[in-house]
Amino acid sequence: MAAVPSRTTPAERDPAWAHRVFWLLAAAVVLWPMLVLTEFKPWLLLAPGSMEPALRFLAGFVPPRMDAEFLALVARETWRTVAIATAGLTLAMVLAVPLTLLSVRSLSISGLAGRMAALPAVLRFSVRGLLIVLRSVPELIWALVFVRVVGLGVTAGVLAIALTYAGMLGKVYGEILESGDAHPTETLLRNGAGRIQAFFYGLLPQNAAELTSYTVYRWECAIRSSAVLGFVGAGGLGQQMDSSMKMFNGAEVSTMLLVFVLLVAATDRLSAWLRRALA
Repeated sequence: MAAVPSRTTPAERDPAWAHRVFWLLAAAVVLWPMLVLTEFKPWLLLAPGSMEPALRFLAGFVPPRMDAEFLALVARETWRTVAIATAGLTLAMVLAVPLTLLSVRSLSISGLAGRMAALPAVLRFSVRGLLIVLRSVPELIWALVFVRVVGLGVTAGVLAIALTYAGMLGKVYGEILESGDAHPTETLLRNGAGRIQAFFYGLLPQNAAELTSYTVYRWECAIRSSAVLGFVGAGGLGQQMDSSMKMFNGAEVSTMLLVFVLLVAATDRLSAWLRRALA
């Protein structure tokens, strides 16, 4: 007599189903009070009082405004936006690179013996604290401060991006460098090389592609940030978009949004090309 097959074969069982269900329920328990606290009510988007003005505003986005006079204005403001982002990121790198070299443990000569000396350890901790302060203040807040100091215009936007992005770049640069193989760097330091030499010949070659990719990504973020800063008077395409939105001119806003899509796509291709070139 043939054996009756089991209703549940081993291949059909999921031994981790209880574990997954537990963590799913735990996530729901944690997220639910957060959604209540933030008054997250997405169904309000479908209410008649919300849908009608939203659809009427979005209908003005089609077709985008494409006359020569407006496109010339957009091209000029786009170039200014890219210039703000590039200048801000360049200043951020000028600040971030030295701070990164001071904060990376693998470049510490005193750390070769094991525990770092007191003075280098305090300096490293202070630098990391400074990077935390810089990236903790959003660029929008820095822009509001600098608008009061230097007035309306691109200078406020450049300085705001420089300070916030210096903290971001310094933190991630340090993490990238410390996650690499420290043996070549330590070997160079033990044989009398300086920190700058150990950085260029030990750390940089193995991490150049990742550092470049992150820098280009931050440049893309800086372009978007410069647009947001334009809403507080920092100049660029964002300031023009603010004026168009206040006038409920959706066609102009649509054109400028398309420009941002093209800018992001261009930076994405640039990042891919640089990574291939460095590889």
